[in-house]
Amino acid sequence: MHIWLNLLLVVQMLAAIAMIGLVLVQHGKGADMGASFGSGASGSLFGATGSANFLSRSTAVCASVFFLATLGLAFASNSGAAREESSGSVLDRAAPAAEVASGAASGAASAPAAAASSGPAIPTQ
Repeated sequence: MHIWLNLLLVVQMLAAIAMIGLVLVQHGKGADMGASFGSGASGSLFGATGSANFLSRSTAVCASVFFLATLGLAFASNSGAAREESSGSVLDRAAPAAEVASGAASGAASAPAAAASSGPAIPTQ
């Protein structure tokens, strides 16, 4: 099961890095104005408008893969937690920890109580 979680995590990270790279490579809407004045964009590999369509579609595919990997990781982690804890609630699991903490706190609370029972400390001159 851990192999599939690791694989999903790697796919999610690669999709995120690819999506960041694709967004950074794309140019904004103002860059199309320069193409009309002869900046040479029509001589590119994908043509004048082909690069925008290719990059936009590639970004959409990477976003879909990222979203599906995130859903898969959420489902896998949630089903793993349900298998570990099949009965009871979160409060039932926290009860033994609270008893241990209250036992430690009662031992620490007895020392200040003993110091307070001896009376207030009045500074002498």
